[in-house]
Amino acid sequence: MPRTWPRCTRGIAVAPSLLAADFGHLAEAVRALEGSGADRLHIDVMDGDFVPNFTFGTDTLRALRTETELPFEVHLMIREPERHLATFAGAGADAMTVHWEACPHLHRTLQRIRELGCRAGGAVNVSTPVSVLYDILDSLDLALVMTVDPGFGGQSLIPRTLVKVAQLRREIDAQGAAVELEIDGGVEGHNAAECARAGATVLVAGTSVFHHPEGPAEGVRRLLGAGARGAPPTP
Repeated sequence: MPRTWPRCTRGIAVAPSLLAADFGHLAEAVRALEGSGADRLHIDVMDGDFVPNFTFGTDTLRALRTETELPFEVHLMIREPERHLATFAGAGADAMTVHWEACPHLHRTLQRIRELGCRAGGAVNVSTPVSVLYDILDSLDLALVMTVDPGFGGQSLIPRTLVKVAQLRREIDAQGAAVELEIDGGVEGHNAAECARAGATVLVAGTSVFHHPEGPAEGVRRLLGAGARGAPPTP
């Protein structure tokens, strides 16, 4: 059975992105998050086609699954993700996020993810309006707004993307949808509060976690504290 974690619709959660970890010591990097307050592990899967990079596959998921109880949120930045959903679910994914730009039948793909026992996420790139997700919010467990152009870690957050985050937050609230609003790219201690004020509830963070001078656990704690300063009070 997939691991479960509390749905974060208000307040702030941090999802460390494995893309910024030392690829030669992934198991150690994951174990370093124990007790940090990290909500889940964000795992980017790239095919060198949808985005200009190659990263993790199912073998990595299987190997890391024995190293941690953190849920695996698998971000499929690949063409035709619907062909591989069952494979990633079988390898240990607890949630799978697919891109609107890669899915001509996004609603159907999201339904399939849920059928496989995983949380379903829908993502949009920087140049895609968030309005493409409005009609399928009831099929989403999380909505992801890219705040950098996907493919590489270590980029700076594009400020204009926070306007999109705020737009999507208003629509989620207007529909009363129980959807996490996640942002991915360039999240650092200096902008985490601003991200939360825009309406994000989950912060994907790689460099600011795994390259923190005091270690990944402290990187997570610092982001949680910074994000909490911008988050609305919990009802």
